[in-house]
Amino acid sequence: QFPGFSLFGALIIALLIGMIIQFPIRSAYVGSNDGRKAGVKDAAGLISNKLLRLGIIFYGFRLTLSDVAAVGLPAVTVDIIIVAGTLLLGLLFSRWIKLDRDTALLTSTGSAICGAAAVLGAEPVVRCESHKTAIAVSTVVVFGTLSMFIYPIMYRAGLLDGLSDRAVAIYTGSTLHEVAHVAGAGNAMDPTDALGIAGTATITKMIRVMLLAPVLVVMSLFLSRRQNDGGKRKITMPWFAFLFIGAICVNTLLQHLCGAATVKDIPLNGAIEYADTFMLTMAMTALGTDTGIDKFRQAGAKPFLLAAMLYVWLIVGGYFITQAVTAAF
Repeated sequence: QFPGFSLFGALIIALLIGMIIQFPIRSAYVGSNDGRKAGVKDAAGLISNKLLRLGIIFYGFRLTLSDVAAVGLPAVTVDIIIVAGTLLLGLLFSRWIKLDRDTALLTSTGSAICGAAAVLGAEPVVRCESHKTAIAVSTVVVFGTLSMFIYPIMYRAGLLDGLSDRAVAIYTGSTLHEVAHVAGAGNAMDPTDALGIAGTATITKMIRVMLLAPVLVVMSLFLSRRQNDGGKRKITMPWFAFLFIGAICVNTLLQHLCGAATVKDIPLNGAIEYADTFMLTMAMTALGTDTGIDKFRQAGAKPFLLAAMLYVWLIVGGYFITQAVTAAF
């Protein structure tokens, strides 16, 4: 609720808090036995794993299948192309700059789908060190926040005149990182939603969020084919992703039964969203406690370079893809 905090959202602030409170936690380790140190680390791991999965499942209650029907096939098509293209380019670019696979997958997933929430969703499938998750989230923060200012400037300057108002909304929703970033940019371009930009952009973004489940399944199958210690890696089926889709279906049914006009009008929706934000926030804080500045130094500039390359693709490639798809429909 503090001024300016809405630019970043609860998850980003939670990560920063986790990184700050790690210092008194580490100072408590001095002179303590290894058991105490391991106990704190295990507690953080339990929070970041269990609450993370629950948070992703509950995230489904923010969506309904009616949202997909509202924007139609053009938005769905653009979203699928953008998500698939971002993930594939992320893997190709990472090989070129010699970035490790885990960080590349997390960074690409965050750019492709829904920012920090997507990175958190991919973390149990990739099964990497927690600091890599935090680094991937940081790339989303930098470029997603930048977009909130760049997109409205491009719109006012006439750089998006090649797109209709509906196409501008689809372009915004299919290329910005976080839901909050889309809402912020959409509101800046169309404050009263008189042109339908703000609303359609948000719905387009939520369709991208729905793609998280199939992406996690494909990612799990992809990783299982990679050699690990001389043998094939065991498939880690992300069951929470299927429950995420199940939550969307249940929410759609509830909307129909209650006659709710929007997802916000569904009974208890606000309480569920609050609980979901709490769980994801706790998971992010736990990840932050294991992420120090030294981990960022070790990672270097490569994750941010990859994110920057993907950002150029989202802005430029997303524009022409949206223009072509909306013209075809």
